[in-house]
Amino acid sequence: MMFEPFWKKMSDKYNVTIGGGDLMSYFSDGNNVCWFLEPKLGAAIRRLHGVVGNAVTDDRYIVVGTGSSQLFQALLYAFTTLGGPEPVSVVSSAPYYSAYAEVVGFLRSELYKWEGDAYKFNKKGAYIEVVNSPNNPDGTLREAVVMNRTGNGNGKLIYDFAYYWPQFTAITGVADYDNMLFTISKCTGHAGSRIGWALVKDKDIAKKMTEYITISSIGVSKESQFRAAKIIEVVCNGSQNVGSVKSENFFEYGRKILSERWQKLRETIQNSEYLILSKYPQGHCLFSGKLVETLSAYAWLESKDDTKDCNEFLRGLKIIGKSGKICGAHQKFARVNLMCREEEFNQFIERLSATRGKGVINGH
Repeated sequence: MMFEPFWKKMSDKYNVTIGGGDLMSYFSDGNNVCWFLEPKLGAAIRRLHGVVGNAVTDDRYIVVGTGSSQLFQALLYAFTTLGGPEPVSVVSSAPYYSAYAEVVGFLRSELYKWEGDAYKFNKKGAYIEVVNSPNNPDGTLREAVVMNRTGNGNGKLIYDFAYYWPQFTAITGVADYDNMLFTISKCTGHAGSRIGWALVKDKDIAKKMTEYITISSIGVSKESQFRAAKIIEVVCNGSQNVGSVKSENFFEYGRKILSERWQKLRETIQNSEYLILSKYPQGHCLFSGKLVETLSAYAWLESKDDTKDCNEFLRGLKIIGKSGKICGAHQKFARVNLMCREEEFNQFIERLSATRGKGVINGH
């Protein structure tokens, strides 16, 4: 909702009209592996990654999903559908996105099971590692862990790049991995459209993912795809300063808002008697051509007292957070969303100000 003011300014210029007789068929492109992917959205996605320079799209299949959460499930299915004597272990380095554990365990599948922190995983045999970079909840940049730490080369990797966009971090290179996930909810803020996409190198994996989505939801809403394609067009035109209707650079807008929020948050926390806030590194961004700092979508707060539950402490201030415990971390950590509306963020800062006293900003 942080991006809502930007899109309200654009709404009269980029309205989407869908007639009552439009988009009625299940099918979008029968010749495509992902037969329910609208061609306009596929072209828009390839253009977007070309403009930003954050991911390879050549020789990749695009699989669209109802958010990247469905695509994550589709990849789990694609990797494990042949089955085996034991469920395949799924891991991610802590602190990890709590929904990974929830999704993996929800159906109690015999194909795969959640094994938690990749740094603690020592089993031989097949595994799936999820690499979330920049990471939710702590905003750090991540690489694969298990292969480098144990030498186990039997793993499949899923790269979740939900936050690898210029408003959040420096675009330091073109991601070139076999299985990469993206979502429009973090790219542009349109979480309600429920659109995500995967860039997949292996055709058989893309087919299996398509099979999973076909079985679970018989495709993805065409109305949402149509809207997402138009939204992406606005973002690309603004970044390239082209198009019949001139628009502001969305990524610069998002970075400006986040930068202001992080400055206010640091000023508040640096005098806190109870809390510590991480400091993030800078990197040269290939998109902007500037040296920029990571501006995480979340504040990863740490209690100075290891015996204190940080999330419970925040509750006492009437601040809603997410406990570090469900992210595979210690209870002294908690995550707070910074992508809310302006009035909500200001209330957060006001309530957080009650912790002021002696404090530090911790760089780690």
